[in-house]
Amino acid sequence: MTMMGVTIKDIAKQAGVSPATVSRVLANKAGFFGAQTAQKVRQTAKELGYRKNTAATELVTQRSHDLAVIVNTTKTNFATQIIEGIQATAFPADLNVIILYAGDGDAERQRRALETVIERSVRGILLLSVDLAPENLALLQSTEIPYCFLSISFEGPKMPFITSDDWQVGYQATKYLLERGHRRIGLAAVDTQVSITGQLREAGYRQALAEAGITPRPTWIHPGDYSYPAGQAAMQAYGAHPDVTAVLAGSDLAGIGVMNQARMLGLMVPVDLSVMSIDGTDLCDIVQPQLTSLTQSFYDMGVAGVNRMLATETPQQQRFTPIQVVARDSVVDFVART
Repeated sequence: MTMMGVTIKDIAKQAGVSPATVSRVLANKAGFFGAQTAQKVRQTAKELGYRKNTAATELVTQRSHDLAVIVNTTKTNFATQIIEGIQATAFPADLNVIILYAGDGDAERQRRALETVIERSVRGILLLSVDLAPENLALLQSTEIPYCFLSISFEGPKMPFITSDDWQVGYQATKYLLERGHRRIGLAAVDTQVSITGQLREAGYRQALAEAGITPRPTWIHPGDYSYPAGQAAMQAYGAHPDVTAVLAGSDLAGIGVMNQARMLGLMVPVDLSVMSIDGTDLCDIVQPQLTSLTQSFYDMGVAGVNRMLATETPQQQRFTPIQVVARDSVVDFVART
């Protein structure tokens, strides 16, 4: 006898596999399971009388009052403002916000977070600066749940994201320091090795210098993971007699790390060294000296992400939010010493 209303969970339970595996098999996503597993899942689905109902799936998704937010646990504080924007927009729309953490480049934690979402009906999935492993991206795409990445960009036109233009982030910040008379400008605690975000920022930094007729020395660039310790480590590498007059740090926390380490080396910011950060969160106002920043519109990213899930905005596949330089006390005009 055929069962009515058979779900992916029913198939998973009888076949002895996870709901995510069933989802991948039925979506014909190759490469994530063995042939024997696929055969078992399909046979079980057939025995139970499973019929995929796309219209019903879409209806359930649209009626769901839950919005999933998957957060990368990177060692910076930018996510707070994005989540504030999400909550401020979701709650008036009668949406519950479910927050899950996916580690920092941890494929297993990413998978577990995604599977937790897949096992329940959600209106959509927002991923905050999460660079999914290929197998997890395939899993996400197989769910047919609307999704959008925030504060991270990707190469190619197909991935939906809302973020800053990271090339412009590096370019505009460096241009500002050049306009203040600095010609030896360091780039600190930016992940230029793996992250497309970091690579774009470095490219913008290099272009601004090139337009000024400057080729950066290898000692000017000290990559890192955007964290406070990465800022400290970069400043240690610059040393007590740095070959730069200004440093552009990859995050506000990294900028504070640069400033505190500079102080430990006997340098005064901004008299001996100007420091500028990328992000422009509240941290810039509560440190001394206050940090000049290339400020991103994190709150707006959160608002736009929810509106995309609600379909109240034109579904623009990829969107850049505004950026601006906010001048504070940590950058001064460079004056050559004689």
